Amino acid sequence: PLQWDTLGRQFVEYEQMAPFLHPEEQQRRLLDFLPLFLKAWEQSAGVIVFPNIQLLAGEVSKLLTKEIKRKLNGKPAEEARLALEQLLQQKGEAKDGHLLLKSVYLLSQTDLRTVCNIIGSGLPAALMQCLYLFFTFPLKKTSDDGETSEDDTETQEMLVKIMLNMYREEQGVEELLAADKLQSLIIATASLWDQCSHSWKVPTGRVLRTISKAQTKNSIVYLQAVDCIKIAIQNLFKMGDAIPPCDVCEAASIVLCFVKDSYPVSSALLTEFENNDGYQLLLKILLRCEGLQENEGDPYLDEILDMLTCLTTCGKTELKVSGNIVHPQLPHFDFEQTRSSGMTVKNLQAFQVLQSIFLKSNDQHLCGRVLEAIGTIWAWDRVNFFLLEWTLQPINQFTDIIHFKPHPVQVQFFRLVESIVLDLSYVPHEILKKVQYLIKENVVPFCTLTALRCLLSMTEKDPLFSDIFRDSGLLGLLLALLRKQAKILRKSAGTCAPGLEESTEKELNAVMLKMVAALTVGSVRNTVVLKDYGMVPYIKIFLDDECYRRATLSILEQLSVINYEEYMSIIIGALCSSTQGELQLKLDLLKSLLRILENPKSHSAFRTCSGFNGLLSLLSDMEGALQDPPSGLWAAVGQNSVLELVFYTLQGITAALHLDPVNSSFFQRNGLFEKMAEDLGSLGCFWTQGGGQISVSLEKTRTFGELLDAAFCSSEPFPVWLKNCIQILSFLDHMVKGTLHLENYFKETKPEMGEAPREDQEAPQVQEEHPVAFKRSANKLPVSAHRWEIGDCAIVQPGAVCVMVRLLPKLYKEGHPQLSQEIQCAVVDHIQSLVKSEKSRQVMCESGLLSTIITSCQDAFRNQDHPLHLPLTRVFEKLASQAIEPDVLR
Repeated sequence: PLQWDTLGRQFVEYEQMAPFLHPEEQQRRLLDFLPLFLKAWEQSAGVIVFPNIQLLAGEVSKLLTKEIKRKLNGKPAEEARLALEQLLQQKGEAKDGHLLLKSVYLLSQTDLRTVCNIIGSGLPAALMQCLYLFFTFPLKKTSDDGETSEDDTETQEMLVKIMLNMYREEQGVEELLAADKLQSLIIATASLWDQCSHSWKVPTGRVLRTISKAQTKNSIVYLQAVDCIKIAIQNLFKMGDAIPPCDVCEAASIVLCFVKDSYPVSSALLTEFENNDGYQLLLKILLRCEGLQENEGDPYLDEILDMLTCLTTCGKTELKVSGNIVHPQLPHFDFEQTRSSGMTVKNLQAFQVLQSIFLKSNDQHLCGRVLEAIGTIWAWDRVNFFLLEWTLQPINQFTDIIHFKPHPVQVQFFRLVESIVLDLSYVPHEILKKVQYLIKENVVPFCTLTALRCLLSMTEKDPLFSDIFRDSGLLGLLLALLRKQAKILRKSAGTCAPGLEESTEKELNAVMLKMVAALTVGSVRNTVVLKDYGMVPYIKIFLDDECYRRATLSILEQLSVINYEEYMSIIIGALCSSTQGELQLKLDLLKSLLRILENPKSHSAFRTCSGFNGLLSLLSDMEGALQDPPSGLWAAVGQNSVLELVFYTLQGITAALHLDPVNSSFFQRNGLFEKMAEDLGSLGCFWTQGGGQISVSLEKTRTFGELLDAAFCSSEPFPVWLKNCIQILSFLDHMVKGTLHLENYFKETKPEMGEAPREDQEAPQVQEEHPVAFKRSANKLPVSAHRWEIGDCAIVQPGAVCVMVRLLPKLYKEGHPQLSQEIQCAVVDHIQSLVKSEKSRQVMCESGLLSTIITSCQDAFRNQDHPLHLPLTRVFEKLASQAIEPDVLR
């Protein structure tokens, strides 16, 4: 502060003496003062505390202006340019010019009043003349090595920063009008771009863009009076073919800035631009940019496209068009409520340039930027879509040629079409007809695929499209195409892996199936159309390929709405004909079956189509699948996957029996519970070899729930076979209670069509992890003892108790007598807890299965030394009071 106070007093003394000094002495004293000022600034970290800063700025700026004019006076352009460089650069002993420049540079960064004093000194016009000379007259050699020196760069940065600070103010622009160099510089950029100083191109562009943003009425009148825009356009036309397109873009973008930025003040320059073929110039320049390497000229190309997009809203009168809204439309669409926000299209000429670029060019970047521009215009105001489509019809026209464009442009285009429905809530029927024709012709499969995905997204938005695409013939077209593809698939079964083109065709098939599935969901009418087309046998063919399966199953599930028997026949038939290795196919079919069995009306069709026998045959086919260690094909499958298949098979049976006395009677009458017990017992985890069971004394006894927790939720080692047995018994327990079909032990995996098969994906858990303990859904209770110790739970499926009892002897395994007997006793105790309630005992006795249960455990009943004799006897003693056949019990 002390240093600044001293400087302040010195400057006051200078001001007081200045009127009495000779001009040369006055100038010398000011120049002597400036080094002190700069030193103080440097020592105070750039903070200026100077009370007379505006006066200082005025004095220094006037002196710098005077020195510039003196150097330029009477000299030819190139000589004047060299003189300026010598004045402003820090070379030799004559450093006065550089000292003045640096001082003005620092002062121009302080406050607005100081900048206004600088502007009032006449410096804006003087520096514009300097910029014109630096830009238009490059020196032959700027340093010994031909490169711009560090001093040159520093001088340039200071000069440009001073101009930016002055020209961003309207007062600074007004000061330029006293000279003619502004229009000269603008015209020079449009005619001498390839001949100008390379190092001054970017700085000149920055300065002119700053001036453009601060245009005033007077500056616009000035530029119009000298035909600045007209001459610039003429020069650009001449220069356009002679220099690289990126250079033309850079020069044209400067001229276009003045046109766009002036419009809010006056439309004069835009009118001059339009009257002198400005739009044709832009179209010519932009089309020359086809094939530019990535990022070559992109900033200026993109700038032109952005300004052109803005010009679409520049016009005196609002466009008034009345279109014919074709119905049906989405329920919440109301054209009368599509009100204008002011950012509406008023300049169709500007938009036609964008439209023409897309129609004439196949360049990915150009076409993509045009589509971005259209999306931006729509976002400005919803009404812009209708204003454009009911006049110039851009999207309608683009649809005719979109298959010629690069793939990324096709994707971008159909997202734009999709947004008409998703964002504007409007159904563009004419455009959709053209898209449908594109799909029918299938000239470019990738384009067809992208178009179909667009329509699929619309269909999933609102069920109205199910009717629209049926009435338009799209549903029939897709069914015909799928019939053709199904025949090809049937003939080419087992061929080699597809190539790139075949892969696209496969993906197209998948999306066609998705589309048909979407069109039939909730639409009985569309499902009837599919059936009447005779498509059911062909749709079945797509079940074998996993990438088609989900959509195929969805279609078949819709078929069940009108014909349960046909659906059941297809699914049960596919399950029975599937091979041992088609594990995922079986799981997908079973999950589909479970969804349909949720409706009780389907149970009868399931029974009449041999559904029970079909599911039990799946269990039979898994004989030995849970052996430890696994062998053969099952070794590659993984025991967790086998357990998953067992679970969904038992779920299907439980769902078909649930609250259905006819099916329950059929299952029991035909001995299918016994068949189920036999099939489960042959899976490989249960003991199947003969030999008597050795009775051992148990050191400890645990409930079934405690054993379950110990097996899967603790570090206690349990053999794999026993874990699998406990898991299956837990399935049966839920089946006894009639709740197995409501459980979810395994994470649902839903690969999208076209994804790799499930076997190729890495499971989130290791095979040893137990589905009950680790894969239960979040809304299910964790496995714990209390789930097993339920005394009041009614028995819904007594036949499942029969299966559990039949499996009791097979829980024994040589080598593990202690653990085997412990688990057997725990299961018997659990069964005993199930029959505690009177209702449960009544259900068991009325089932007529007691004889079967006793027969299955006759060794235990006859041999009093058998470890299961006493617990089993207690179970049946509880049933004695309810028994319809007391003699049997005795």
